[in-house]
Amino acid sequence: MAALNRSTPLPLADRLKALTLAGSLFAKDSESYVDVVTRVSGLPRDDIRSAVETLAEACCTAYTAAQQGRPIGASESLVDEGGVWVRRGTVFTVLAAGNHPAVHSLWLQALALGYRVAVRPSRREPFTPHRLISALRAAGFPPDHVALLPCEHDVADELLRCADLGLVYGGDDVIAKYADNPKVLPQGPGRSKILLTAEWAPSLDTIVSSIAHHGGVGCINATGILVEGDPTPLATALAAKLAALPNSVLPRYPLAAALTLRDHLAHRTAGTHPLLGVDQLVTDLGDGSAVLRPALHLLPSATAPQLGAELPFPCAWIAPWSRADGMQPLRNTLVLTAMTNDQSLIAELLAEPTIANLYVGDRPTHYFHPHLPHDSYLTDFLMRTKAVTQTPASPA
Repeated sequence: MAALNRSTPLPLADRLKALTLAGSLFAKDSESYVDVVTRVSGLPRDDIRSAVETLAEACCTAYTAAQQGRPIGASESLVDEGGVWVRRGTVFTVLAAGNHPAVHSLWLQALALGYRVAVRPSRREPFTPHRLISALRAAGFPPDHVALLPCEHDVADELLRCADLGLVYGGDDVIAKYADNPKVLPQGPGRSKILLTAEWAPSLDTIVSSIAHHGGVGCINATGILVEGDPTPLATALAAKLAALPNSVLPRYPLAAALTLRDHLAHRTAGTHPLLGVDQLVTDLGDGSAVLRPALHLLPSATAPQLGAELPFPCAWIAPWSRADGMQPLRNTLVLTAMTNDQSLIAELLAEPTIANLYVGDRPTHYFHPHLPHDSYLTDFLMRTKAVTQTPASPA
C-alpha cells in the first residue's frame, strides 16, 4: 500500500494502450479459466464465457465509460479559466464481491483515471481478479499501480485505511458498517423490482429473465414483483416458466450450502403462499453438489417483510400493489423496471431518491451498458471539479 501511494500514474496514452492490451490478454485462451470459475462459483458456463467478453470490453472502454460522469462544464486538463475534473485521491482500494466475475469491470474506470488500485479478492472466487490483474501487469501497468492483496477481514480494513478511497461489497451489515465513512462507497443488496400496472402477458419472458438471468445471483436480478390488481394470474404463469428452466442455467452449490439456503428460505416464508417452495428448491446431483431451483412466493400485501429478502439464486416475491401503497414498497431499489403507461407515476418513480435506476417498459432489470451508471456513476465518488483560473502571461 505504501508503494501504491508513492507511485505516479502512467501518462493517459500509456494507460489506454495498456488497458486495451489487457482486455485482449484476459480473453485469450480463457477456457481453462472458464472451467475453474464455473466449478468454484457454481454459475452456468455460458455466463462465465459472457463475463470474459464483458471484462475484455470493460478494459477497452474503461476511460470512455468514466467520462460519462464528467460534468459538462468541466475540462479533463488544465484550462485558463474554468472547472477541471480531478481525482479525489491517489489510491483506491476494492474489497471485491465474488457473486459474479463482471463486478470487476467497475474498478477498471479508477485505473483508467490514474488511480493506483488495490484489490482484495473474494475468498469465494479469487480467480477473476487474479487473471485480470495479471493481464494488466503484462500489458504495462507496474506492480505499484495495481495489486491483488488476498487477506483476512481485519487486514482488509487496513487496506481501506491506507487508501484515499474505497469500494466495498457486502450485505446489510457491510452497508451499516461503512454508512458514515465518507472515504468508502458501500455496494450492498440490490433488491431490484418490477412494477406492473399494464398488461403483463407480452412481457412474461422479460420478467422471467429478470429473475433468473445469470443464475439469479446478482444485485440486478429482480426479487420483488409488484402488480396493480390481482397478482395471482401472473404468479401462476411465472411459476410455470421458472419451473421449466433447465438445471444448466441455474446455480450450483455444495450440497451442505444448498441445504443451509433451503432452511433459511423456509424460515423466511412464514405467512406466504408458495408457488415454487422449499420442497422443490434443492436438486441433489449426487456428487456432493446441488442445483438451486427457482423459488416464487405470493405475498399477502406490498408491505410484507419478505419483499426485501434477496438470496443468491432465482428467488422472487410477488405481491399486489395499489396507488394507495405509494412509493414505500418501491424504495431502496437498485433497479426498478416499471411496466406502465402512466406518465405521472413514471415521473414520481424518477423523483424517488432511493430508486437508483429506472427502466420503463419491456426492459429486464439486468440490462446494462458500459455507458449507463450502475448505482450513479462511480466517478461521482472518485472525482471532483476544481476551479482554475490563470493570470495571463505578460507580453515578452
